Amino acid sequence: MKTKILVVDDEVDLQLLIKQKFRRKIREGAYEFKFAHNGQEALECLSQHPDTDIVLSDIKMPVMDGLTLLAQVRDLNPVIKVVMVSAFTDMVNIRTAMNRGAFDFVCKPVDFQDLELTIEKTAAHVVQLRETLRAIQENNILKMYVDETVLNFMGRPGFENKLMASETVEATVVFIDICGFTALAEKMRAEELVNLLNSYFDQMVKEIITQGGYVDKFMGDAVMAVFRGDFHLDRAIDAALSVRSLLQTTCNVSLNGLEYLPNVAIGISSGEMVSGNIGSASLKRLDYTVIGDAVNLGQRLQAAAQPGQIVITEATYERVKESFQCRLLQEMTLKNKAQPVVTYEVLA
Repeated sequence: MKTKILVVDDEVDLQLLIKQKFRRKIREGAYEFKFAHNGQEALECLSQHPDTDIVLSDIKMPVMDGLTLLAQVRDLNPVIKVVMVSAFTDMVNIRTAMNRGAFDFVCKPVDFQDLELTIEKTAAHVVQLRETLRAIQENNILKMYVDETVLNFMGRPGFENKLMASETVEATVVFIDICGFTALAEKMRAEELVNLLNSYFDQMVKEIITQGGYVDKFMGDAVMAVFRGDFHLDRAIDAALSVRSLLQTTCNVSLNGLEYLPNVAIGISSGEMVSGNIGSASLKRLDYTVIGDAVNLGQRLQAAAQPGQIVITEATYERVKESFQCRLLQEMTLKNKAQPVVTYEVLA
């Protein structure tokens, strides 16, 4: 990797001397030097070349001295490290430089072997710093794709040794499908469709989070949410009611003569399920999710629900009938279920 270095010094001879002393590094592409004669020129050069790694700067220079430049560089780009190269080696200048953020100090006349070691040390620090900043940025991006529950699970002691570990939990799953959205794909550009879908998802997720649930995954135009802990079933139904109410009061979309009022079909199932990482450790592709008969049932109920319906089983109804107003629907034959399932609709 090429180290990009800006040399700031009003001594014209220094430029030629550096090119001579580091000619092999320059020829091999290890170092790339740029030169400025004062601090002002240096700032202009840095603005044009923000990928600069190291600044080698004298202290005493016209227009803008090195100590003033030092403070400016720190504000301009804290990743760039400044090494002062000066004959002013009294403790006052050294302390001032260090207090303003200098990474190191090299005395004149320059010992080029020492300077090369200093450059290598400084370059290694810059690389490490950039990798750390990149990791932070990637982590922040990752948080947009991974729920906080998953991050907390990953943070448990010994997580690396228990990648495929799972646990049996009592929880509620909610499957929410945005009805009729597929038909919009024929009328809208892909970009418009995604933006509209994301706007609906954003509203839905807020209601889920408000009730203490988390999004397990997005599946096309549907959301799978999981609720755990105290009163997980009640909180799941409250979230479903809020999502339905929110989307039913959302302004309709008018496009090419198509009037679209968003609505949802929701299936809710509660019971015992397995929670953990599902996937391939060798491929390093895992999905932290829940699986089990209760999860499958929730998806089947959602598929059977009509637009605007929140469908639950009779067993779930018996648990919540004193808290929510429900209406008996009918026995439904659900996929992969041997016996018909008595279903109820949650009204309010």
